[in-house]
Amino acid sequence: MTVSATPTKNNIPLRPADFSNLAETLDYAAQGITGSNFYGSRAQLLESVPYSQLAQEAKDLARKLIAMDFKHGERVVIVAETHPNFLRGFFACQYAGLIPAPVPVPIQLGSRAGYVRKTRDLLISAHATAVFAPESVLPLVNEACKDIDMKFVGDIESFVDHKVDPNIELYDAKPEDTAYIQFTSGSTKFPRGVVIEQKAVLSNLARIISDGIKINANDRAISWLPFYHDMGLVGLVLSPIASQTSVDYLDTRDFAMRPRRWLEIMSMNKATITFSPPFGYELVERRLRESKNLDYDLSHWRIAGIGAETIRPEPLERFSKLLGKCGFKNTAFLPCYGMAECSLAISFASLDQPISIETVDGEQLAKNNIAAPISADKSDHRKARFVDCGPSLPDHAIQIRDKDGNSLAERQIGVIYVQGPSVMSHYFDNSEETENSLRDGWLNTGDIGFLVDERIFITGREKDLIIINGRNIWPQDIEHLAEQQPEIRTGDALAFSAPGFNSEPTVVLVMQCRERDEDNRANIIKRVETAVLDEIGVRCFIKLVPPHTLPRTSSGKLSRSAARRDYMEQNSLTEVFISDASAKVKTAS
Repeated sequence: MTVSATPTKNNIPLRPADFSNLAETLDYAAQGITGSNFYGSRAQLLESVPYSQLAQEAKDLARKLIAMDFKHGERVVIVAETHPNFLRGFFACQYAGLIPAPVPVPIQLGSRAGYVRKTRDLLISAHATAVFAPESVLPLVNEACKDIDMKFVGDIESFVDHKVDPNIELYDAKPEDTAYIQFTSGSTKFPRGVVIEQKAVLSNLARIISDGIKINANDRAISWLPFYHDMGLVGLVLSPIASQTSVDYLDTRDFAMRPRRWLEIMSMNKATITFSPPFGYELVERRLRESKNLDYDLSHWRIAGIGAETIRPEPLERFSKLLGKCGFKNTAFLPCYGMAECSLAISFASLDQPISIETVDGEQLAKNNIAAPISADKSDHRKARFVDCGPSLPDHAIQIRDKDGNSLAERQIGVIYVQGPSVMSHYFDNSEETENSLRDGWLNTGDIGFLVDERIFITGREKDLIIINGRNIWPQDIEHLAEQQPEIRTGDALAFSAPGFNSEPTVVLVMQCRERDEDNRANIIKRVETAVLDEIGVRCFIKLVPPHTLPRTSSGKLSRSAARRDYMEQNSLTEVFISDASAKVKTAS
């Protein structure tokens, strides 16, 4: 039997998330003919699930769960495989009054013990009473659940033979009810469970659909983002359903192995909307740079959203130049700013416009925490470039504050605070973290940035900022200099601060390097040392590590905090290079 993708054009009027709960979004979408489509590693369609089918299957599963004596408000952990069963489980929880909590799938084959430990911690943290997991990872999940009292642990497929009582009444969620728990990633501490109420996520979805990307009847989405990540879950799972839009999915691992599949499916189905962290566009550009086969039709690509980490303009400029011959327009790039604690979106740049870049004086930035404008062609000053991520969404507000909580003026660098109806209610079972992050309705994002004409520019994370002799140094600036060397690829460098031999803060740069010749390696280090000293005025320790060594978060982002922790935990270094003397110091491991 041939599987056909759901159509782009719908047969019902578009409603932009004007519903009271997530179950209602699916109920309305089910009246149309659009849906979700799942593709394999060869860009072949594996399964098509119209929203009408998804709604019926989710309701059947919800009634089975209620019959198993699941109670309103119980937490259900869902291992977020890119598969229709994730959607079925997530929306079954909506209909049954349960609270879904998506968690990652195993990423590396060799990480069994680490995955079991992290999953167990998540289960305990969420006080979960059930786990939905695909058959392939059940041995790991069962190990994680050892000695934890659970009502159910298994694959959703195991419910197929259970009889459904159609008379069981489904739950009608109230706006104040919890819609889901989103576990954050990237912290050296245990990930925190962000509690998002129905009214918060519906507010955010409405603003994304109507104000951020302005979805229309001709739009079709595509995504390779993991379902447990806020951009993947809210942006590319819930937003399509809340706007009755068809969406095509490619597994995250398949994208990482063959990023061109993203473009193939987009070209084949004439998709118009997708989102990615910057590294996704960088990966595609790097893999296709030497390719002679660029036979894609990207002329329909309306929105290429960028977010989830600090945005550097240079890789996007290369992407636009390379794919322009396939019909990609640089006006499709849509920088945005958001985080799980605000459901997802906080701000969007202007639609249908080239990326707006603010060039500022690097010395003023480092010494005085001021983003002073400077001419881009002024050659005798160090400059920094930051991408405009737009104004806050309607009904939301952004403030920049100093370390004492005082509001700062335009162009002054400080911590970003956000207020609005999309902000989380609290961290699950963690009052201390809630009090530290939420005060008087304002969320401390932990990000650093500045405002110009009420538009937000992100400069980094507060915890990643390097301070040397009173100067603020942005790690991405050092990483960018390293990546200019031909041997160092984008995403191959991480910079952070660590105690030096005299216990004073020192800049450390860890670089993935494929070069094996010792003389060539020493030459690479010398070049990067010189570039950092000349451009930024600081000396640094540089360590070369093998490819695929730098740590990443569960969502795929490079983690400076984890790299720093790994560096600090090492009792000896194989190679340490000190810029001051340009000398190579070797110590025995």
